[in-house]
Amino acid sequence: MESLKNIKVRSGNEMAPISQFITMKKVYGPDIISRFNMYTSIKVMVAPADGYTSGQALKAIDEVAKSSLPTGFDYELGGMAREEASSSGGTTALIFLLCFVFVYLLLSAQYESYILPLSVLLSIPFGLMGSFIFVQGWAALGSIPALKMVVGTMSNNIYMQIALIMLIGLLAKNAILIVEFALERRRMGMSITWAAVLGAAARLRPILMTSLAMVVGLLPMMFAFGVGAHGNRTLGTAAIGGMFIGMIFQIFIVPVLFVIFQYLQEKFKPIEWDDLDNSDMSTEIEQYAKIK
Repeated sequence: MESLKNIKVRSGNEMAPISQFITMKKVYGPDIISRFNMYTSIKVMVAPADGYTSGQALKAIDEVAKSSLPTGFDYELGGMAREEASSSGGTTALIFLLCFVFVYLLLSAQYESYILPLSVLLSIPFGLMGSFIFVQGWAALGSIPALKMVVGTMSNNIYMQIALIMLIGLLAKNAILIVEFALERRRMGMSITWAAVLGAAARLRPILMTSLAMVVGLLPMMFAFGVGAHGNRTLGTAAIGGMFIGMIFQIFIVPVLFVIFQYLQEKFKPIEWDDLDNSDMSTEIEQYAKIK
């Protein structure tokens, strides 16, 4: 400290000790000053407690910051929390809306109808609802100490939203299989009810095979470990739950929706019949009746 006080600095035409111009004293401070967007800052790492989602944790942080931080202090999110906060709300809703609109427009062109595609679209929310239920149930198992390492923690984050967008296409595929088969049989002269029933019966095996294959393929993600395991587990669990529960619901829901909307469609536009021997339909009905 004394050597610093004896440092000479120029003052006009003479050299004078620096102690004549400043007062030096020993103070203690941080070795490194962290800054964020040019502001002095500190970095705090937090994680939601067991049984709470990251969205609930972000909401709690915002409430505490507004009530506790002094004037002139603020906070900013970083990492995945920043991405989750920016992707929530209106942006996510817009993405889901666009997905449904694109699927609706494609099906409208395929079926040449603005009503019948609703039998496909209205079956999708059952799978999305099942995804949330499955994730919440699976996360509840994480509260058991013996299963915490295997189950991990789940939250409604960007990975779960990706899984939900993916489920829109996968669940629509299952419904399309039933509706397409039922529509073909209806155009051949079969009653709407029988066409819907046979559509579900005939497409049951393909739906089970493709859906269960998807579920089995996602199991490694559901039990992932290592770097990025949290995101993989969330995506895999949400996709498996939505696919499995949606598959079960669609087998029963889609035929009912087809009957309703095909009936409404024929009220506005008469159906164009295909030329085919009705004896083939009678044989097909008898065949599936025997199977049942």
